[in-house]
Amino acid sequence: MKKDLTKAEEQIMQAIWQIEKGFAKDILEQLADPKPAYNTVLTVIRVLVQKGFVRFNTFGKSNEYYPTISKEDYSSQQLKKIKKNYFNNSAEALLSFFIRENDIDMSELDDILKSIKQK
Repeated sequence: MKKDLTKAEEQIMQAIWQIEKGFAKDILEQLADPKPAYNTVLTVIRVLVQKGFVRFNTFGKSNEYYPTISKEDYSSQQLKKIKKNYFNNSAEALLSFFIRENDIDMSELDDILKSIKQK
């Protein structure tokens, strides 16, 4: 499975993750306006199948698509890649950047730390 998705592929994957399993028309319905053409959605889905992100079951002439990777697992892979490529694999540098760029105050940070400790 290739690990990176293009913007269009990621939009389709977001829709598939949302519905968990569905036909191309179901995936298209989940996309924001302006919606791409139906054939464009099918083309992107075909690429996602080739990349190993999506599989399908065939019912007559229709395919029902489902993800082979969870949104959480994909997000984790991407975050690890960002940490490695942009922050010298330092969780401290990544978190420091995130806190600084999102103007997180001390009370929000305390809440985050409490949440982490509970898990």
